[in-house]
Amino acid sequence: MILSGRGRYSKYLRPVTILFDLVVISILPHYFFKELGVQYVHYTMYQIACWSVISYFSGFYEVYRYTEPITILSKIVKQGTIFLLSVIAFFPFAKHTVFSGQRIAEFLVTAFVFIIMFKFLTFYALKKHRIVSGSNLRRVIIIGCSPQALRLKALFETRVDYGYHFMGFFSDKKTNIDVKGKTADIAAYATLHNIDDIYCSLSDISNTHLKDLIAYAEANNKTIKFIPDSNEIFSKNLRIDYYEFFPLLSLQKSPFDEPIAKLVKRVFDIVFSFLVIVLLLSWLTPIIALFIRIESKGPIFFKQSRAGINGDHFSCFKFRSMQVNNNTDQLAVKNDPRVTKVGRFLRKTSLDEMPQFMNVFLGDMSVVGPRPHIGPINTKYGDRIKKYVLRHRVKPGITGLAQVRGARGEINADEDMINRIKYDVFYIDNWSILLDIKIIIQTVVNIFMGDEKAY
Repeated sequence: MILSGRGRYSKYLRPVTILFDLVVISILPHYFFKELGVQYVHYTMYQIACWSVISYFSGFYEVYRYTEPITILSKIVKQGTIFLLSVIAFFPFAKHTVFSGQRIAEFLVTAFVFIIMFKFLTFYALKKHRIVSGSNLRRVIIIGCSPQALRLKALFETRVDYGYHFMGFFSDKKTNIDVKGKTADIAAYATLHNIDDIYCSLSDISNTHLKDLIAYAEANNKTIKFIPDSNEIFSKNLRIDYYEFFPLLSLQKSPFDEPIAKLVKRVFDIVFSFLVIVLLLSWLTPIIALFIRIESKGPIFFKQSRAGINGDHFSCFKFRSMQVNNNTDQLAVKNDPRVTKVGRFLRKTSLDEMPQFMNVFLGDMSVVGPRPHIGPINTKYGDRIKKYVLRHRVKPGITGLAQVRGARGEINADEDMINRIKYDVFYIDNWSILLDIKIIIQTVVNIFMGDEKAY
């Protein structure tokens, strides 16, 4: 595969990836299932059909230049889990076959090692190639100079690995306007400079002009995208309804307003917390307790009142990471003298939060959600920060979107809390089990990589 020419080979990447995956899952069973009496022709056809259907509905191959690695990893986990079930489902209905969990596990592990390696190799090779060579870049222009448009421009210029080349602004609502010092018609400029994507700020363009641009983009195979004029509104899920042929946009309710969503999340919390308690805390707790007791006197566990769903308070469990003191309502700061040596390690690795899986199992918390705050924090910021109270619509979590995005640690200004609330509100408005899994995976990654704000 030749990595040259702006965007000319990208259309082949997805078919090549699909073909590679199908070859892997078709060839490996000949080795791993050779003693199980499998009819390879029937099994291969069944397996390819299952893989294709699963990948279509899971969006397994919907990976773009702006897709984050954690998103790719979550797609792999989802694809692998469902595909495992489809492989297992084949054996009860196939005559003269022998079921072997070990051989199926060996087959799937081997197959996904190849698939993961190839997927990430091509993904990072393309990113590296864009940065080093500057080729395969999509040329883009932005119509409008709203704050959102300026932030998008900054994103294009800082995230070179995304593969976009910003060509200039059209900053007026008229047709003939200034682009980097030259007067040009948008359509003529886009055609002359082979522009791939046109981004329009909805607050800076008239409906008539927008209609003309859409017609031009459709006729000339240009991609046109829209920059919303209000992040607070358009960051939410939008639903389109039709009154006969008249389209209307409405803000969707939070997924947590649906009873089935609450049930799914609660079942997930119970199963996940139970597994952690049985498989991890059962043997980890005595070890951590021993080290805590060796260094300092006092209880092993620390209980603190935190605000939960609907603002109701509950006792939040943690491994004690500080010397026994009377300032339990004071948040830890960097180089806090109250933190013990063992406690510093526990906080750095987030192991001090592990007893909260008991809170999850008891129903006070969720595995993923907004982090619970102590009373003084709620009192201080409840009225000062817009939408702060929305975080109390759901159960607090052991980890959350704000934590994995770096919005954690010491609060030095209102802006620190505002950033957390933005992530919390986004999570509440856009929750899904897949999002929870992505946050859990990123949390585990952060634990091993370390977090400079964890102290």
